[in-house]
Amino acid sequence: MDLLPIWLTLKLAAITTAILLVIGVPLAWWLSAKRSVFKIIIEALITMPLVLPPSVLGFYLLLAFSPQNGLSKWLHNTFDVQLVFSFPGLVLASVIYSLPFMVSPVKSALQQLPVSLAQASYTLGKNPRETFLHVQLPNIKPSLLTATVLTFAHTLGEFGVVLMIGGNIPGVTRVASIAVYDAVEQMDYTSANQYSLVLFAITFIMVMGVFIYNKYQFKSPLE
Repeated sequence: MDLLPIWLTLKLAAITTAILLVIGVPLAWWLSAKRSVFKIIIEALITMPLVLPPSVLGFYLLLAFSPQNGLSKWLHNTFDVQLVFSFPGLVLASVIYSLPFMVSPVKSALQQLPVSLAQASYTLGKNPRETFLHVQLPNIKPSLLTATVLTFAHTLGEFGVVLMIGGNIPGVTRVASIAVYDAVEQMDYTSANQYSLVLFAITFIMVMGVFIYNKYQFKSPLE
């Protein structure tokens, strides 16, 4: 079995998850505050990857990432950076596609926190940013961990979007899910099974780890 698609998949999932921790968590905090029509529109756009067929999202991203259009054209002409059929393009597409898996759990957890928690922090002289970082965020660690694992696992299993944006270039965009599809097309079921088992094992271990952590983190003294 060629391990390069597995390594490329893990690299893509790790980078995507790291980026979404940086931008998705603050975005979830902003969305969890008082609601407005503007925020509802933003939240609806963020949720779209959950309900749209991956091929539809991939098609529009393919148009957006085309070197003939907008930002992609500027990046290509100025820095010779190509988003279509490249690893940076896969990362950007994965960030957009996995965004709701990071934002939704964190936003829900923040909304469930008692309002008195933030009010007590403000009374002690903390500003909203300090309250978020030092009071609210530590109180939603299980949800933050769940969001991180869901984002990583979802990126591991991406197929439609990565196929539309990255194609099937060995060593560049040929991630494990594409390798499975490629092996099945060639009727190489042994390789397809090997790639699938690796992805299944990684995902299963991560999900089980979250369940075990949450169970013992909040274990009742009577148990």
